[in-house]
Amino acid sequence: MNSDQLHTLVPSEIRMVRVFAATPEVIFKAWTDPEIMVEWMGPKGFRCVPDKLELRVGGAHRACLISPDGENHWVAGRYLEIDPPSRLRFTHHWEQSDGGISPETIVTVDLVALGGSTEMTFHQGPFSSEASRDGHTGGWQQTFERLALLLERQIEKDR
Repeated sequence: MNSDQLHTLVPSEIRMVRVFAATPEVIFKAWTDPEIMVEWMGPKGFRCVPDKLELRVGGAHRACLISPDGENHWVAGRYLEIDPPSRLRFTHHWEQSDGGISPETIVTVDLVALGGSTEMTFHQGPFSSEASRDGHTGGWQQTFERLALLLERQIEKDR
């Protein structure tokens, strides 16, 4: 059972609500276990190579998303709130080739149990431009599709 809805709260934010056929514990682990993240994190065709994941408030996270054409996209930030299995909140920015970073956003992932499924509410913002917001929206939609497929494969495997 998957549903995907996008609601733009204000021009500089995104909010997505999606239901996954897994428990909040499984979804939370998918967000916080590097061995699982490599299976779904990033848009279609991208490969995720985690570099750092210090799962504690103030801890750093950093990974490289490698595009299908081999281009490296480094994403990083710090954890602001960790409340397993219901909430994860962290900063998010892109590292630029000149050593700078993109404007920072805050990502919040809320997980609510729905029987054997989980409703995930994803929020990110504020963005510095609508183009940045729209690019992230498309990337996250593809990323969550990959997560849904991973969970479906796991369900089939467990049968």
